[in-house]
Amino acid sequence: MISLSAGGELPGHPVIVIECEHDERLALLAEVAHALDALGLGHGAGEGGEQHAGEDANDGYDDEHLDEGEPAGLGHSRLDHKKKIPRVGRFRKDSRGIALKSGRVASSLPIPKRSRASARTVMDAAQNLPRRPRRLRRDAATRALLQETHVTVDDLIWPLFVKDGKGDAEAVPSMPGVARHTIEGLVDECREASEAGIKAVALFPVTPAEQKDAQGTEALNPNCLVLRAVRALKKVLPELLVITDVALDPYTTHGHDGELNTEGTDVDNDATVAILAKMAVCHAEAGVDWVAPSDMMDGRVGAIRTALDADGHTGVSILAYSAKYASAFYGPFRDAVGSQSATGTAYLNKRTYQLNPANPRESIVEVALDIEEGADILMVKPAGAYLDILCRMRQLTDLPLAAYQVSGEYSQIHAAAERGWLDLAATRDESLLAIKRAGADLILTYFAKDIAQALQTVDE
Repeated sequence: MISLSAGGELPGHPVIVIECEHDERLALLAEVAHALDALGLGHGAGEGGEQHAGEDANDGYDDEHLDEGEPAGLGHSRLDHKKKIPRVGRFRKDSRGIALKSGRVASSLPIPKRSRASARTVMDAAQNLPRRPRRLRRDAATRALLQETHVTVDDLIWPLFVKDGKGDAEAVPSMPGVARHTIEGLVDECREASEAGIKAVALFPVTPAEQKDAQGTEALNPNCLVLRAVRALKKVLPELLVITDVALDPYTTHGHDGELNTEGTDVDNDATVAILAKMAVCHAEAGVDWVAPSDMMDGRVGAIRTALDADGHTGVSILAYSAKYASAFYGPFRDAVGSQSATGTAYLNKRTYQLNPANPRESIVEVALDIEEGADILMVKPAGAYLDILCRMRQLTDLPLAAYQVSGEYSQIHAAAERGWLDLAATRDESLLAIKRAGADLILTYFAKDIAQALQTVDE
């Protein structure tokens, strides 16, 4: 019970008297504290926030705490100055000190004369709110009309793995629903995706082990696996935009994105850039629409732009992996293309060229350089764990931005859904919405075809 009393330890001040059962006292104290804060009477409040005249800083209480282990509220009277009182949060050692006795809470809480009017004012305001944001969330139609961010099929790029040979697709164990397709199967998949509204695909080859070497020379073969796939797609689906990865990791025995130095201790930046420029020209000649250097070598965007223009491919765009982080989320992808198994290790360290996950400012340096060198579209990879980077990039430039929801992001959603911990569709959709909300114009995601078909069903 809460009631007002005319007198207390401070003459002329009404007090609040609180009575409740022992088990209820702490919850009730918290409610009173919140109410006092709302009225401007919280800890330290009084007239002008000053102490009351003649009030000692300790309010006459002993500085000692209760003996350790002594139950609070047993055998302590508020008016017995010889007893010690519990120091509970905001109530310790002031004129509003609390003492507990036999399940009863008594508190002297000075209330200025204006407090009752203030309480009425607060209650009146609560009943007459001029702005109630929940009005705009009250029904599905209103929420739909006012939704600020949308993911559409036009935002999506579908990454696909292509393998040599014939026969059925080969499932990627670490990526549920994802497979390595033969060229024939790839064409069929892309036809279905195109019919669902997908405008672009990104191809990643699974190069046979016998075609790999330390220099990645297969990357410059004009009849290599990925370029045969490009020609097959363009023959059947000429309007489908085809993007290819420009990096050496699918072609090297060591699994790195470039040629190693003579000591074999690191990737040789300039030697790799020269190879990548030639590789981009090969891809353009095969009919690729966008080349996507994912290697993170210094100067590669400028070198590729120069080589493409010199060879007459001025219409081929560069989708630059501008902020590619040395992430632990790439594992399933490396499993899919075989670059990780090539090294025989569980984790491939690429930290001398990919970005440190702890460094946001460093990514802005890379982005600025890619803009200067002629990149048409910029990308951050991974997406979900780097939404802050994506947001910074959006503030920096008006160029189109892409984000890659990588294999680890995809697989973790599936893994949690398989265990019943998350709803697959709802979590998938929310993850993509977050990427779009952070500033992405385009999203590379293994969910692309599923999303496109789901949206198609809704439209029908």
